[in-house]
Amino acid sequence: MGDKVKEHPGAAGRAMAADHPASVRNVVLVGHSGSGKTTLVEALALTAGAVNRAGRVEDGGTVSDYDDIEHRQQRSVQLSLVPVEWNGFKINILDTPGYADFVGELRAGLRAADAALFVVSASDGVDGSTRMVWEECAAVGMPRAIVVTHLEAARADFAEMTRVCAEAFGADDPDAVLPLYLPLYGPQGPDGHAPVSGLVGLLTQKLFDYSTGERKESEPGPDQLPDIEEARNRLIEGIISESEDETLMDRYLGGEQIDLKTLIEDLERAVARGAFFPVLAAAPAADGARQGLGTVELLELVTGGFPTPFEHPTPGVTTIDGTPREIKPCDTGGPLVAEVVKTASDPYVGRVSLVRVFSGTLRPDETVHVSGHGLGDRGHEDHDVDEKIGALSTPFGKQQRPVTHVIAGDLACVAKLGRAETGDTLSGKDDPLLMEPWEMPDPLLPLAIEAHSKADEDKLSQGLSRLVAEDPTMRLEQNQDTHQVVLWCLGEAHADVALERLRSRYGVQVDVVPHKVSLRETFAGRSAGRGRHVKQSGGHGQFAICEIEVEPLPGGSGIEFVDKVVGGAVPRQFIPSVEKGIRAQATKGVAAGYQLVDVRVTLLDGKAHSVDSSDAAFQTAGALALREAAADAKIHLLEPVAEVSVLVGDDYVGAVMSDLSGRRGRVLGTEQTSGGRTLVRAEVPEFEIGRYAVDLRSLSHGTARFSRSYARHEPMPPQIAEKIREQAKETS
Repeated sequence: MGDKVKEHPGAAGRAMAADHPASVRNVVLVGHSGSGKTTLVEALALTAGAVNRAGRVEDGGTVSDYDDIEHRQQRSVQLSLVPVEWNGFKINILDTPGYADFVGELRAGLRAADAALFVVSASDGVDGSTRMVWEECAAVGMPRAIVVTHLEAARADFAEMTRVCAEAFGADDPDAVLPLYLPLYGPQGPDGHAPVSGLVGLLTQKLFDYSTGERKESEPGPDQLPDIEEARNRLIEGIISESEDETLMDRYLGGEQIDLKTLIEDLERAVARGAFFPVLAAAPAADGARQGLGTVELLELVTGGFPTPFEHPTPGVTTIDGTPREIKPCDTGGPLVAEVVKTASDPYVGRVSLVRVFSGTLRPDETVHVSGHGLGDRGHEDHDVDEKIGALSTPFGKQQRPVTHVIAGDLACVAKLGRAETGDTLSGKDDPLLMEPWEMPDPLLPLAIEAHSKADEDKLSQGLSRLVAEDPTMRLEQNQDTHQVVLWCLGEAHADVALERLRSRYGVQVDVVPHKVSLRETFAGRSAGRGRHVKQSGGHGQFAICEIEVEPLPGGSGIEFVDKVVGGAVPRQFIPSVEKGIRAQATKGVAAGYQLVDVRVTLLDGKAHSVDSSDAAFQTAGALALREAAADAKIHLLEPVAEVSVLVGDDYVGAVMSDLSGRRGRVLGTEQTSGGRTLVRAEVPEFEIGRYAVDLRSLSHGTARFSRSYARHEPMPPQIAEKIREQAKETS
């Protein structure tokens, strides 16, 4: 890998369309915000020759096209693709956001990639959310490597950080998380800090000096060899223990010197199959330098040790009607199967879709079938449509470089797919297929919005539909009970970005309003009411009288209407009118303006007039009777209760349970799970968990997850219900 490179050969840097899947590497960068992912991407692009020392992109562009402040801010909250070329390999580098609110972009990057680079800051360490992503990758066997950044920090300690990574990521086998290189330090400065100036390859025992801005190889001095011997022996033992050659360990323990070529080949195979996780160090190039520390080694690891797209199993594929379809992995001549992993809007070219091709070859101007299913609950309509795709291109910052085709295993941008959304499948128009969706987090933070003006109201619907088309982790709800438009987001930063995109991209200004919870009303006991609607004002009058009895029913029963009229006191044709009036009044509520539920209303008696009685009159009488019954009864306000499941590290279980109790929650039980975590199940009123997505993240330092589902409505505590009634009177 990096040890094998004598001199950087001057890679072309500019990555165009790949001609064979074996020459493609798709790698996603993972790490918390501030770990240095984006800086590392830029350093790799510089080393690969995509930008030069003068800070100018090839083909006459400027580095500002790639690295201006606005673009960096956009990249900090969304998935971005930077393709580079190294030694004849096309490397698609997928840079993911480090903020927990944008985990949907991270999941998209994991879907599109074949391997992951976990970027860890030497000054910050490994956070809980990064560990959780590591476990996700482990569950699917994704190859991984670790890059330690920020070694220039005063208290940075590469050896200590390697130990922390082995502890965090090597739960099953700490010896599978080992460094390939050790940093070399220059002379100490006035502050006593010695900067990292190079690396020593543990396998080759070669020195790689970056102090001049160019990678230079040399032999270590005799005084340096003892310092690396222990780390080298441990690395060799770690590689051999993962070797497919079962005789290798016995030969090594017997004193045989295993040749370097065998060790490197075994290392590359172990990395590619996700059995060994090397630790490397990297730092950006100094001003005017051409290569950042460790970037050559990293590029060599990606091209030599990470798997080809052939080794990435194709996600499940079915026909549109659900029949399983066997698709050969990465067959460039097979049926077209591609997936939209990201959707973005460009002010000049319109909607742009980032696509990973899993089978077949995608070409410009061909007609494809777009299939999208399974996200109807998030405001995404299912669709099966044929669309003609526009130009294909490979991105670099704001630039789009046209390509003639995209083969299986590669990624590219597709223009003018007007209906395609993130997560949709592109396939042949005569052979429509559908890929199984990847797991996306459920948005649990509600954001209720209203159009700021009439002009905004006219544009709001279209703006919201485009917004959710880009982001499947966002759910759009038109609440029928509260009549609110609600965007469900993953967190506050996610919500802020959504509002900004509505304003800047789609010209829609909205106001955030308090989110309302869907309350209900019900009778606490039996009551009776008499509705009398009699009017005589000359001409045709109105006459209707009805008497009813109301009694409570078990939760979930709705409104039950019973007719017990005898002797024709209420003519048969007007009994449905009474029921209609009662149900209409129940929808409006009888105490605080919330829907009445779970009662039986029995019509007992009434009076009619041969001329003045009518359908409308008996509807009014029915409503009046229900209101009178409510005036003489105790009315319960019912609040929705959610069943909440919280998966949290054992260290935070006590704090989570205490917090849930403080939210009027009832803990139903706990269950020990793998990885030192506990599943806490509780029932909590929805009034108390509006901001739980934010509060839980703070409480658990970003390590907990929760899900919620509606359980039932139940009576509110009297003191809270009284406040709600008073508020209703003030606004009525």
